[in-house]
Amino acid sequence: MKVAQVMTHNPVTVTPATTLSDAQELMRREKIHRLPVIDEKGRVVGIVSEKDLLYASPSPATTLNVYEMAQLLSKVRIKEVMRTPVITVTEDTYIEDAARIMVDNNIGGLPVVRGEKLVGIITESDIFKRFVELFGTRKKGVRLTLLIPERRGEIADIASAIARAGGNIVSLGTFLGEDPTSALFIVKVEGLSKEEACSIVEPLVEKVVDAAMV
Repeated sequence: MKVAQVMTHNPVTVTPATTLSDAQELMRREKIHRLPVIDEKGRVVGIVSEKDLLYASPSPATTLNVYEMAQLLSKVRIKEVMRTPVITVTEDTYIEDAARIMVDNNIGGLPVVRGEKLVGIITESDIFKRFVELFGTRKKGVRLTLLIPERRGEIADIASAIARAGGNIVSLGTFLGEDPTSALFIVKVEGLSKEEACSIVEPLVEKVVDAAMV
């Protein structure tokens, strides 16, 4: 799946000249946590998050009154607090690569560009929604966590055994195992009881780590 399929199109934006107070109000009104900053040609020149605005605002311990705080925030421009250069992705970026970029850079969102123009934004919430779909959390079945050897054809053997027994795999995923020679394989199966599913896979895996009807 690519970013184009999950991103928010035509995201809410600000310009470098937008005031801090206007940006805060925009985030509150639109219920969003970050704003791409674009220039007059629609090019991404920065990004500002809710946290950036919070750090740039006066401390709650300030002696300024409400009027003075509002005056101060109306004078600060986004160009003074935005983050730049901006890490971006394209519509053709795979969502797992977008997720890796977010994790590696400790950020919660990525502007999506086509050439130099902003066309969307993908956030951690978009990734989480697809994570929910990936693991079939809205479907009922037997969820198995299996420790399997890192061996060619291992997953195919498990899938074939489940299919022969009348089970249907609705989701699956692999994670790092206890060491480089193994992996954790998580699979959700319809059409079999927990006991049936376990008896089918046990001869094929190193260990059934967990099994539950969910």
